[in-house]
Amino acid sequence: MSDTPLAEREFRRILLIKPSSPGDIIHALPVLHGLRRRYPEAHIAWLVATSFANLLEADPALSEVIPFDRRRFGRLGRSISVTREFMAFVGTLREKAFDLVIDLQGLFRSGFLAMASGAPVRIGFAGARELGWMFYTDKIPKGPRDEHAADRNYKVPPLLGFADHPMDFSMSLTDADRAHAAALLEECGVAEGTGYAVLVPATRWETKCWPPDRFGALASVLGERHGLSSLLVGGPSDITAGQIAAGTSEGAAHNVCGRTTLRELAALIERAAIVVTADSTPMHMAVAQQRPLVALFGPTNPRRTGPYGRLDDVLRIDLECSPCYFKKLSQCPHQHACMQRLDVEIVASAAGECLRRGEKQLTAVVSK
Repeated sequence: MSDTPLAEREFRRILLIKPSSPGDIIHALPVLHGLRRRYPEAHIAWLVATSFANLLEADPALSEVIPFDRRRFGRLGRSISVTREFMAFVGTLREKAFDLVIDLQGLFRSGFLAMASGAPVRIGFAGARELGWMFYTDKIPKGPRDEHAADRNYKVPPLLGFADHPMDFSMSLTDADRAHAAALLEECGVAEGTGYAVLVPATRWETKCWPPDRFGALASVLGERHGLSSLLVGGPSDITAGQIAAGTSEGAAHNVCGRTTLRELAALIERAAIVVTADSTPMHMAVAQQRPLVALFGPTNPRRTGPYGRLDDVLRIDLECSPCYFKKLSQCPHQHACMQRLDVEIVASAAGECLRRGEKQLTAVVSK
């Protein structure tokens, strides 16, 4: 091992490990862009879950995207064929001869992959869960409990000598991504150059969700008061929520859930007059693209996972039980008060204020 400090060493083959989720991947983009500026000639690869690879494939800062089939490899040890595939994957990873690996996932599996790569320098979180920390040669120090994920990731630059590089969340989209977004807008009757709202009627956690019928009512208000059509966005699993919202919008909202890739979704958000969402991937896309935003929070802590640098965009009810981090409604003993008490008029007023300002500022906390 070289005695030269990491910050003074020149690495030629670098691997970032951050398989998921899309929002977390966006929070890791500043590390990628900083690495590219620090090591302009290096081969930089990113190991990412296969289902999220689309988010990164157009980024010119990357030399290679390495898809990792989390669902299939989750059967490791229970299937002989899957175990063989995983060992082959590890062998291929080792053949790539990385000299630096940065694990921003911080779990046993990601730490193991860092070690299995054979890289002599492996950076990861000192507080990595599931004993993931034991696979690293150099550790990112622990921060405050409510430290934002992006700030935690950006403790890598001081170790590698690019702490002076500003955080860059920019997302790379293609002409085809923007053309698909434009076609959807045309289909929904949104004329080119006309403002529109992007509404996100569902999230992965039940407890994060604002009721979809309220999104429909909100779309109706945004149409009446501000002349905006609304697009309801999300993945294939959100189609039903989109249908409910569209059905209660009095024709003001159009359901395009399940009809975009991650980058095409970002292309829709890129031109939006406003984005209204719970704690979700589109929220982080809106921040990365500097769009006006109303972020509805309940069970999670906006200081840790909220819109980075934009806590004023957060709308939440101030309750003693929030944040609780319950994922299922059946776990909540308070009838989902944190989201239920955000009525349509509260959210519509916040959105109106956001639109009037024409920038990313918004009164944050609704009193108890």
